[in-house]
Amino acid sequence: MALDPAQAPPRFLEALQSLGRARTRPDVTLVETPAPARIAPFAAAIDGEVRSPGAEASGRFVLLHDPAGQDAWEGEFRIVTLVKAQLEQEVASDDLWADVAWSWLTDSLADVPHKARAGTITRTVSRSYGEIAERPEDVRVEVRASWTPLDEDLEPHIGAWTQLMASCAGVPPLPEGVTLIRGGGQ
Repeated sequence: MALDPAQAPPRFLEALQSLGRARTRPDVTLVETPAPARIAPFAAAIDGEVRSPGAEASGRFVLLHDPAGQDAWEGEFRIVTLVKAQLEQEVASDDLWADVAWSWLTDSLADVPHKARAGTITRTVSRSYGEIAERPEDVRVEVRASWTPLDEDLEPHIGAWTQLMASCAGVPPLPEGVTLIRGGGQ
């Protein structure tokens, strides 16, 4: 992020520091990436991946900050997230699947101080025809969500987002204090 700290408001710098302290699942990799430049005066972005045997998901976590606040955000900060994952065909064919995916988001944010949560769940199915008709259907999900944090402590917010990525990938939640151990050959 090419941000001059002398130009950034103290609240935004506090939020960035909390992102730097965030601890996430051991099967999640996070990488800083360029943030959108026109949505807010200050922004930061992180790309993430969940890699677990037989499952993967990816996503983006964007922190927006406008010291003047924005009515639509109901505050000075806004978190905008995206999660993409491939689904098993039988899971994706369930009409209630989108409701389940949304419940994963609400569950992951249950103990995280926030307001103004919004989002969409999109499921796409790619079916092959002709010479490639034998390929299995490819089913993918995109969860786009945003919410307003109630303070600058974003550690629990990034934790909620990485848990959502893991849920979409089909990786079960880890109990508190438990670390994922990879088997031999991984």
